[in-house]
Amino acid sequence: MKKPVHASQTQFATKDGCLQIGGIALPRLAQRIGSSPFFAYDRDLLTARVQHLRQSLPKDIYLHYSIKANPMPAVVQHMAGLVDGLDVASAGELKCALDTSTSPGNISFAGPGKTDAELSQALASGAMIILESEGELERLHQLAQRLTIQAKVMIRVNPDFELKSSGMRMGGGAKQFGIDAEQVPQVLQRIAALNIDCVDWFGFHIFSGSQSLKADAIMEAQTKSIELAIALAQHASKPLRHLNLGGGFGIPYFPGELPLDIAPIGVHLVSCMERIRSVFPDIRVALEFGRYLVGEAGIYVAKVIDRKLSRGKIFLVIDGGLNHHLAASGNFGQVIRKNYPVTTVNFSPSTIVETVSVVGPLCTPLDLIADEMMLPQTQIGDYIVVFQSGAYGLSASPYDFLGHPKAIEVLV
Repeated sequence: MKKPVHASQTQFATKDGCLQIGGIALPRLAQRIGSSPFFAYDRDLLTARVQHLRQSLPKDIYLHYSIKANPMPAVVQHMAGLVDGLDVASAGELKCALDTSTSPGNISFAGPGKTDAELSQALASGAMIILESEGELERLHQLAQRLTIQAKVMIRVNPDFELKSSGMRMGGGAKQFGIDAEQVPQVLQRIAALNIDCVDWFGFHIFSGSQSLKADAIMEAQTKSIELAIALAQHASKPLRHLNLGGGFGIPYFPGELPLDIAPIGVHLVSCMERIRSVFPDIRVALEFGRYLVGEAGIYVAKVIDRKLSRGKIFLVIDGGLNHHLAASGNFGQVIRKNYPVTTVNFSPSTIVETVSVVGPLCTPLDLIADEMMLPQTQIGDYIVVFQSGAYGLSASPYDFLGHPKAIEVLV
């Protein structure tokens, strides 16, 4: 069952021509897990990515992990030991974060639809609450008064700009996220009028977009965010103490995409830090990363359960699909469907290469994992491996759809 990797993913080692995950040959790992489909995440790659950021960015930048990218508890526990803070977007993620060694004060809770129950949980935990609206501020103030707990808050700002060349734009225009920049001064005035024992304002969260592979676009957004934060802070009753600049760092998925060069971003952030510290010397500046930290460290593995020919087209049917990996099927934000990088691990290595489509077991034509890809001849019992699967995989997929078994997740 040995064969070379046929995708251009170089982060995973090979030994004797066989793909290694966490130093374990994939066939051996599959035997250890006992069944497929499964997601496997390489802890050494997770660690290396954080170290790369530490080496490339200013030392006084705080690194946060956004749990929504991959909330598997073992992954979150591992990341908590590497980064400076955790960002959550639900009570479920908050519980996961609180189960780690991370101080509650270094956990931030964002999201446009926090319920009173979630706000109460965040209050009781001591987490930083990211305000998304004036209404949320008023509800939080009432809860803080009733519970006699001081709320630590930051304002999420919807800027009047967006992260150019981003896969998902989170700022600019009308958005469900955050408070429009022009409305922030009045919200700061309202906070100043509230009882300081109930609401304590720390700073701003400015997230203009995600999944960008353009360093220039990220640097431009960072510069604009710094200047916006300085301008808005003039309306506050106390100095700006915390600033979360979001992230935006992307990873390559498709042919022609190149990895993000973060070296110039690190140099640029030095001047950004000098600028904001000239106004607020004691400020804490954070960047939050999700996909960039975990996306390239994971794979999705499914077994071929059928091979069929339909009017000249070869289909490989695997035992998992969009119910586990919606993103790979193209149904998670892709406008024009593109194939994720895919390879095979075969019991009987073949030199024959053929064009195939890889489909899942679901009764829907949307269950397409690879469309007309060139792969080595693959037989029933062989494995299909989907790379770039460490972020927005199982938890971002409808794994209860049609009642198929849930995929296993392992950290190795």
